[in-house]
Amino acid sequence: MSELARFSGIVLAAGTSSRMPGAHKLLLPIGGEPIIRRTVCCVLEANPQELVVVTGYQEPGIREALAGLPVRFEANPAFEQGQMGSVAVGARALRLVADAVMVCLGDMALLAGEDYRELVRAFSGLSGRSILVPHFAGRRGNPVLLAWRHLPQLIRGYPKLGCRKLIEEHPQEVFAYAAAHDRFVFDVDTPEDYSRLVRRLGPVPRFAQDAVA
Repeated sequence: MSELARFSGIVLAAGTSSRMPGAHKLLLPIGGEPIIRRTVCCVLEANPQELVVVTGYQEPGIREALAGLPVRFEANPAFEQGQMGSVAVGARALRLVADAVMVCLGDMALLAGEDYRELVRAFSGLSGRSILVPHFAGRRGNPVLLAWRHLPQLIRGYPKLGCRKLIEEHPQEVFAYAAAHDRFVFDVDTPEDYSRLVRRLGPVPRFAQDAVA
């Protein structure tokens, strides 16, 4: 059995939540806590060497939601320009050398700590590939794991190079990890997504239902 890879994590939490009218999706509650806190806690369960949370839109609310957790915040001043810039900001903020970088989305609320550990185990056993991308039913999912040697590419590419472009430009380096469930392809962008999340994970307070009605 391969020794588990040491990894550092980046959680992207800077987006404008533009498809969730009247609410910031990452601050909506699920299971008694904001979506972003649930996500970050689950990533932490996989034991990253360090975890950087990239903020932007409604940064004070994100910081408050993650109060007390062992993470480091890095603001993306150009967060409105899209996710690629946030990936680069997070990559530049990493301080500890690792075997891999895990780039996570803040709204993947169905994922549990064991799901993140599952990807780390799969990455640790790779031979001849340096990028792992989960897939389910033909859909590409998240998070993505990249060998540490790709970090300079993410940093130098700011703001034009993100994980998606890196994957597309290096197909020979990519291992498509076949997941046994849809949690790696389920994120929360719209009120309908949030309703589906609630049905799967439990009820939320009335004020939250009103916010996305």
